[in-house]
Amino acid sequence: MVKETKFYDILGVKPGCNPDDLKKAYRKLALKYHPDKNPNEGEKFKQISQAYEVLSDPEKKRIYDQGGEQALKEGGVGASSFSSPMDLFDMFFGGGFGGGRAHRRERRGKDVVHQMSVSLEEVYKGAVRKLALQKNVICDKCEGRGGKKGAMEQCLTCRGTGMQVQIQQLGPGMIQQIQTVCADCRGQGERINPKDRCKQCQGRKVVRDRKILEVHVDKGMVDGQKIVFGGEGDQEPDLEPGDIIIVLDEKEHPVFRRSGNDLILRQEIQLVEALCGFQKVIRTLDDRDLVITAIPGEVTKHGDVKCILNEGMPQYKNPYEKGRLIIQFVVVFPSNLPPENIPMLENCLPARPEIMIPDDAEECTLLPFDVEQEHRRRQQKNIYDEDGDMGPGQRVQCATN
Repeated sequence: MVKETKFYDILGVKPGCNPDDLKKAYRKLALKYHPDKNPNEGEKFKQISQAYEVLSDPEKKRIYDQGGEQALKEGGVGASSFSSPMDLFDMFFGGGFGGGRAHRRERRGKDVVHQMSVSLEEVYKGAVRKLALQKNVICDKCEGRGGKKGAMEQCLTCRGTGMQVQIQQLGPGMIQQIQTVCADCRGQGERINPKDRCKQCQGRKVVRDRKILEVHVDKGMVDGQKIVFGGEGDQEPDLEPGDIIIVLDEKEHPVFRRSGNDLILRQEIQLVEALCGFQKVIRTLDDRDLVITAIPGEVTKHGDVKCILNEGMPQYKNPYEKGRLIIQFVVVFPSNLPPENIPMLENCLPARPEIMIPDDAEECTLLPFDVEQEHRRRQQKNIYDEDGDMGPGQRVQCATN
C-alpha cells in the first residue's frame, strides 16, 4: 500500500499501473497542457512532469510509495532537483536534453485558413481564382540560422527554457504563478548577438514573401468546402510547414437558391397566364435559355411546383450528372378589376357556390392587415412587458424639477 496518491492522481492512474499506462497518461496530459497550447497552464504542466519523473523512475517511485513527498525531500529529491518540464517533454517526444533549446517546438507548423467568396455561377461552371497572400519563408542569406554560424547563444532571460514565470499578487497572502512564453527570445530559448545577426532577416530566420496561389474551383463544389495546398503555410527552421486551406463561401444568388444538387427558382406568373397557359424563358447559370410551357387550359395554381431533370447543379467529381431545376410558381393577382369586366369574367369562370345567409347573421367589414407591421408591434409590446417585470416601485419615473 502506498503512503499517498497525489502523483498518481495528477496523472489519472492507479498505484498498480504498468509503465505503458504511465507513459500513455503522461503523453496525453503533456500534450494537452503544454504551454504552446495552454499558456496559462504552466503550473499544471509542471506538476504533470514532476509526477511522471518520480513514477517513471523505479528508485524515486519506491521512495515515494513508502514515504510520500516528504520522503523524496529527505532523500534529496526536492523541487529544485526535478528536471525542467520542457527537458522531460523533449526527452519523451524525441527532442533530447540540452542543445541550447530546451523548449521543443511542434514538428509541424500551423495551418493557415483563408475564406474565399464564390458565386453560384463559379461553382456551377467551375473557375480558377488567383489568391495573393504573404507568408514566411526561410531566409536564403543565412539559410535559416538568423546570423553567423555559431552565433546562437542561450537566452539569459529564460535560461534556455523558452518560458518565463510571473508572480501576481491576488490578495493578502495570496499569489498566483503564471508561466508564459519568453518575450525576449519568443519561446526559442536562444538568442543571437545583435552584431552577428543576419542583416536580411534581422535574426528572425525567416522573411516575408508574396505568394500567388491558383485556386481551382471545381464544378459542383459546395459552401464550406475546403481546398488544401499542402505545405504552403509559413516556413520555419526545423519545422514542417503547415497547409494553406481555402474555405469556400458561396454567396446568395438573386434568382436561384441551391439545395444540395438541386436549384430552386421562384417563378412569378400573371393570373391570365395561370388560367390560360404561358411560355417563359429561363436563363441558366451557364447562360443558356430554357423555354417552359403551360398549354392553354392547363391551370397553374399558386404554389404549384414543377421540375426539369438534369438542369440543376453538377455533381462534384461527376459534372455530367446534374440535379433538378425545381420551379415554384407564384401567381400574381391584379390589384383591382374594372367593374364592367366582371360579368364577362364570371361567364368564363365556374359559377360561385350558393350560400344560405341566416337571418340573424351580422355584417362585417374586411380591413387590410399588414403581417410585418403586426409582428413589429408584438415585438415592441414584449419589450415593454419585460421592462414591466421590474415590479411595483421599480419603474423608471419621469424627471421632475
